[in-house]
Amino acid sequence: MNQLEQLKQFTTIVADTGDFQSIKAFAPRDATTNPSLILKAVQKPEYAPLLSQTVKEHAGLSTGDINDRLLIAFGQEILNIIPGRVSTETDARLSFNTQGTIDKGHALIKLYEAAGIDRERVLIKIASTWEGIRAAEVLQKAGVHCNLTLLFSLPQAIACAEAKVQLISPFVGRIYDWYKKSSGHDYNGDDDPGVQSVKQIYSYFGKYGYATEVMGASFRNTSQIVELAGCDLLTISPDLLQKLAESDAAVSRKLSPEAAQQSEIQKISLDETTFRTMLNDDAMATEKLAEGIRQFSADAVKLEKMVEALR
Repeated sequence: MNQLEQLKQFTTIVADTGDFQSIKAFAPRDATTNPSLILKAVQKPEYAPLLSQTVKEHAGLSTGDINDRLLIAFGQEILNIIPGRVSTETDARLSFNTQGTIDKGHALIKLYEAAGIDRERVLIKIASTWEGIRAAEVLQKAGVHCNLTLLFSLPQAIACAEAKVQLISPFVGRIYDWYKKSSGHDYNGDDDPGVQSVKQIYSYFGKYGYATEVMGASFRNTSQIVELAGCDLLTISPDLLQKLAESDAAVSRKLSPEAAQQSEIQKISLDETTFRTMLNDDAMATEKLAEGIRQFSADAVKLEKMVEALR
């Protein structure tokens, strides 16, 4: 078996793309999107008709509402290919607006349901700010499953798990980027700070019985992926899925529920003050969270401008 086939024995594979052809090629169970991936996709000739058609069909709506329908259109197309769930992101500009995020989450689910999609097949992606986590807690209680993204630290993960969110997406590659730039040192294998972060979160959840799924995300190389074999899910870009499919190197399980339960990681009592203090004390997590929100917000604006130009 190639590495991708081996990995599928231990971990649910998720495609991290808005490119339908790539999703078909690698047969993942789930798929994730974000504003940057959708923006990248609609600039390709094969996806331009989906953008123009969505704008034409909803020309009487606001640009923001048309944007939402474009996200749903991509989600629908992806769900026609995969057997599992698609993650659709809320507007990153709502990352510090709890009620706004709640409203947007309900609005997206209603659009999916109006299109005949069961809400069980949709994860609403929300940035892992304190406000975003509180919004996800409310949405989860209302039966809207959430994927908490832009997650770079254990306190963010714990707050999500205590809010009973469905799934979290710790960003391996962006953690790696920060430490590589900060230290000037390249990391590989188990020495990678991004890999270590996900292993810590997985162990904490397993040790203390949290049901929230852990999905490693934002990979830079296949070494990071292989080191997390056994994680609940891994969302992987098409180029790295291709590299895994082309390699027949051995893949062994690195994470397991049994090992997590034996972990000696200490329990953390978390309230808002502790969350904010711990996040503030972690320069990497603070900087990467802020940077991610800015990037996704900027790409949402670019997408709106493309929509506006077609109206």
